[in-house]
Amino acid sequence: MKSESVDVGRIVRDLLAAIGENPGREGLKRTPERVAGMFEFLTKGYDEDVEHVLNGAVFTERYSEMVIVKDIDFFSLCEHHLVPFYGRCHIAYIPNGKIVGLSKLPRLVEMFSRRLQVQERLTQQIAETLFQELKPDGVGVVMEARHLCMMMRGVEKQNSIATTSAMLGSFRNDVKTRNEFLTLIQRDLPA
Repeated sequence: MKSESVDVGRIVRDLLAAIGENPGREGLKRTPERVAGMFEFLTKGYDEDVEHVLNGAVFTERYSEMVIVKDIDFFSLCEHHLVPFYGRCHIAYIPNGKIVGLSKLPRLVEMFSRRLQVQERLTQQIAETLFQELKPDGVGVVMEARHLCMMMRGVEKQNSIATTSAMLGSFRNDVKTRNEFLTLIQRDLPA
């Protein structure tokens, strides 16, 4: 991606000029390279894959009750406006002979969120990946986010929170399982 950063820098310089700025003025001289580096970091999920993220941390275990990791912070870029959306992700699964290292769940969220995204697809990608990799009885993912594309522009609603969910297996088919998960993750999203 480093060679592509040069092109991003040129594009940022052109963008600065197009909005009426002087890309050569003191405060903006290094902005194109900083923006290129920022986009490289914010989209690093394209250079990662599930196998690398899980890194062999799937283990055989007879545990068969719900496993929940909640309040996983995430930041992503809206693919429609290239501005951030951010919030918290809650993941649960019911093992069927396999568990995953708990730290791998936030890493999975990070991998998918560090791509240009829409919240709906991001939620589904996380759930489907866990369902495929662990073959659990069920997976539930809930994401709550604030979208700067709604806060800074357009409707300009600063207190709106978008909530998405993906329920697979027993989380979709069993109301009691789904409700247990939703009850256990209830709380207000901090500002």
